[in-house]
Amino acid sequence: MFNRLRNRFLLMNMVIITIIMLVAFASIYIITYQNTKRDIDMELHRVADFYHKGDFMNGGKQRQGQDGGRPPQQMAGDDMGPFAERSVSFGLRTDADWNLLQADSRYDMDDEFYAAALKKAEAKPVKSGRFTLSDTRWAYSVEPGPSGYTVSYMDVTAQQKILTNLVYAFSAVALVMLAVIYATSRYFAGRSIAPVRDAFDKQKRFIADASHELKTPLAVINTNADVLLANEGETIASQAKWLHHIKSETERMKTLTNDLLYLTEMEDARSRTIFVPFDVSDAAEGVLLTMEAVIFEQDLTLSYDIEPGLTAFGSAEQIKQVVMILLDNASKYNESQGEIALTLKKQHHQIQLAVSNTGAGIPAEHVDRIFDRFYRADASRSRKQGGYGLGLAIAKSIVEQHRGRISAKSVPGERTTFTVTLPLETKK
Repeated sequence: MFNRLRNRFLLMNMVIITIIMLVAFASIYIITYQNTKRDIDMELHRVADFYHKGDFMNGGKQRQGQDGGRPPQQMAGDDMGPFAERSVSFGLRTDADWNLLQADSRYDMDDEFYAAALKKAEAKPVKSGRFTLSDTRWAYSVEPGPSGYTVSYMDVTAQQKILTNLVYAFSAVALVMLAVIYATSRYFAGRSIAPVRDAFDKQKRFIADASHELKTPLAVINTNADVLLANEGETIASQAKWLHHIKSETERMKTLTNDLLYLTEMEDARSRTIFVPFDVSDAAEGVLLTMEAVIFEQDLTLSYDIEPGLTAFGSAEQIKQVVMILLDNASKYNESQGEIALTLKKQHHQIQLAVSNTGAGIPAEHVDRIFDRFYRADASRSRKQGGYGLGLAIAKSIVEQHRGRISAKSVPGERTTFTVTLPLETKK
């Protein structure tokens, strides 16, 4: 499924980029083509104007004086000025039946070439035309006269080559760019799909774990209900044991569903929660007063060091819940006559809460996963103690909602420490 999603994303990305590249390259080519065509037409117009007004149009009369009686096809070329420098050109004069009468060119060209060029113009006598002859691209212009036609020709091979090279360059660049874009898109498509895959896997695991956790108490309730039904004649007092089992499992299911609903509400309400400044020190002390008796009854030693007046921005009740979860875990996963320590202090521009306890600790391979929903390093022990593996997931969700961080560090057999870091709200 995810491979199809990645390939679909990759295909869509490639199609969009290809269309954009084609539009961009086509726009550049069309602009360049239009500019080149305009320059050719302007140059051809000047060349045509020159040949149309040249001496060879007046019956090929030879110029006198300094021209020294040179042939008319040589005289015109000397007076072309910049035209002769920029391009190869020549002019042909014909009668009304397109018979060649005279040619004017600075370059040596045979009669067959003139005849072929004249035939191209005769086939399409227009003001501005193009044709290819002997691997050379020519532009021509036909000017009708009183007794025939004047055809001016200009070599535009260089300009045509520029356009051809531009197409080749665009094609090469497009192929290279598409290859690079394909590789890059494939890489980033894989990275983009990774969070989706991870979220999907977590969701599947979450549903499976939730179903498993609900299945156990439901099985117990069903079994005890069967026992009650099998002893219909007994009194309620005599069946109290089975009723207490049902009640206990119902309470466990209630706790589980409440935690699941809380997690869902936390994720949905992140953008709607209204945060206000509150005293973290007072919140932590309030939880300690509540938990102190419970910890004492479990034969555990509690020590704490709370710096007063530390203010954060958020929800006091949610932070109290984080402290409660951490202290509850510290008492559950402790040893007889063990220790629990809580510290709350300012560190740089942050508030640091640390809750540590003695006990078996958490193996290194489990430390990075203990904040996942339903994850438990020792599943059998957790079930005996009534845990579902949701407490730390709830704590992490709350801390992240407060733009903080939560982490765990454990030395098996010695001490486990959970550290919460929150931004410090400075007083104005």
